[in-house]
Amino acid sequence: LLLPSFWTCALFWCFVPLGILVFFLFVVRTSDAFFAEERVLPESHLTEPTVLLALLARNTAHTLPFFLGAIERLEYPKNRMALWVASDHNLDNTSSVLLEWLVKVQHEYHYIEWRPMEEPRGYPDELSPKHWSASRYEYVMKLRQGALRSARDRWADYIFVRIFSLKPLIVFPNLYFHHWNGMQGYFKRSIRYLPIREREHQGCFPVPMVHSTMLIDLRRKATNWINFYPPHDGYRKPFDDIIIFASSCQHAGVQMYVCNQEHFGHIIVPWKSHRTMQDDVDIFIHAHLEIMLYEPPLQPSQFISVTPKVLDKMGFHEIFVINLVRRPDRRKYMLRALQEQSISCKLVDAVDGAALNKSAMDALGISMLPSYEDPYSDRPITKGEVGCFLSHYRVWQEVVARRLQFVLVLEDDVRFELFFRRRLMHLMRDIDHANLEWDLIYLGRKKMEFNFPEVAVNNVKYLVRADYSYWTLAYVLSQSGARKLLSGNPLGQILPVDEYLPIMFDKHPNKLYLEAFENRDLQAFSAEPFDTETSTIWDNEYRHTSGGGKMEGPEGNDSPDYDGKMIVFPYRLMKFETLTLSKSQIMRWLIYTSHAYQSFR
Repeated sequence: LLLPSFWTCALFWCFVPLGILVFFLFVVRTSDAFFAEERVLPESHLTEPTVLLALLARNTAHTLPFFLGAIERLEYPKNRMALWVASDHNLDNTSSVLLEWLVKVQHEYHYIEWRPMEEPRGYPDELSPKHWSASRYEYVMKLRQGALRSARDRWADYIFVRIFSLKPLIVFPNLYFHHWNGMQGYFKRSIRYLPIREREHQGCFPVPMVHSTMLIDLRRKATNWINFYPPHDGYRKPFDDIIIFASSCQHAGVQMYVCNQEHFGHIIVPWKSHRTMQDDVDIFIHAHLEIMLYEPPLQPSQFISVTPKVLDKMGFHEIFVINLVRRPDRRKYMLRALQEQSISCKLVDAVDGAALNKSAMDALGISMLPSYEDPYSDRPITKGEVGCFLSHYRVWQEVVARRLQFVLVLEDDVRFELFFRRRLMHLMRDIDHANLEWDLIYLGRKKMEFNFPEVAVNNVKYLVRADYSYWTLAYVLSQSGARKLLSGNPLGQILPVDEYLPIMFDKHPNKLYLEAFENRDLQAFSAEPFDTETSTIWDNEYRHTSGGGKMEGPEGNDSPDYDGKMIVFPYRLMKFETLTLSKSQIMRWLIYTSHAYQSFR
């Protein structure tokens, strides 16, 4: 019997583990080939959260095409969205508009629930369709609670609640916003309000109340105990839907936030209960005009039949819009703004002062008024001012040649005030009833005489005899007025057009200018308050009337009526009820609210 030596055993036990190691290395090296199905693949992206949009609409048939069109254009998967839509107590065809849209888009959304109420058309305790009575508050709260219950039943991640008949969110010139920074029984203004509203501070901020438009994260456990209706036990605050919901959130330990990293859209400010439904339509039109100054026009839904507007001249024989050909942006805005107000017009190509030379002015018989100097810069008349004068001069010539009895003249940087059409038509009707002899009526100007009040006209509300004024933004001109302006032969001693007009009604403070024109019997008046103002977004390159001292006004003037710009009407709105969210904005909003909850809880 041969026994292995010590070295033989040592080598054996040394090579056996080595062989096993090589075998396992071979197996591991070739495992991809033998077990391909076990390869580790990268994780796929999560699907977008499910969102239920709860839309409550009453008497908003005029705004729905634009709001629903904005929803259609949301860059968010529609199969991840559900719609819960309710409409009640309507005097217009709001329900018909909604139903037409829902039928045509139903196949695109994950789920649609439609809750119409055709009768009755009003609440028994309301004073008008705009009045928020106790029964209306209660019914709206019940509708919202029904939408919240539906979202919970369908395991929605978020519910977006929007109520049309209230109308607030991000608005521009005034201080209205869709949240409160402080509560003291009711609204309390805090020092944080304006910086958040103006987006000077951006982020997600804890606030005691968000109303009218809100996104609720239903994944949060605490949201199981919040409700729109009924009020929680022990509630002793006002019976108001937004306060009841804020109190419910506070009672459940849910913090509200307002996020302003994005500009999410516009919403109309709620109006007093005495306003009519026609007021509501006009307010929306004005809001659209204001939006168009900064953004493209709103586009209606492709699935809703919109009746085209019927344009007219509001009783004028012609409406002229003076526009420089090289400013197509202004031309486009003016045509659309007038169309929105159902107004037809005739475009007048303005004389471009930049294209004028000495030979062209000599051919027209143009000479400068020797004594003229700009009152603020001591300079002579510019080519731009000459072009502006010639533009108006040609309109006066056409009025006389066509024997037009009275016309409206607009410059292309005019900005229409609320109820412009209605107020102007009422003004002209009152003037006609009073048998007033007039030649020119300012609708937009800068009043320059503050030492003496302008004289009001008897039997014509909101009309005064015009004193020394700047600007020719908008004015009404009669046949006799056009003849008087032409009879002054102004081209032979030309000066800026808004200096010429006060001369012709004998209200210019410079006596040398007055002496240069013999007949100064123009009967000039002005609407007060005005129907138009100059636009602050246009750079005025050919009109001197918006530049230099004429924009800033008289030095040292401390009149309470003067603040450096045209004051036109107390209601200044720029808002609109629409959503302008892309998919990325929606996702950021969801992320912001989630992060804010984690940061502040």
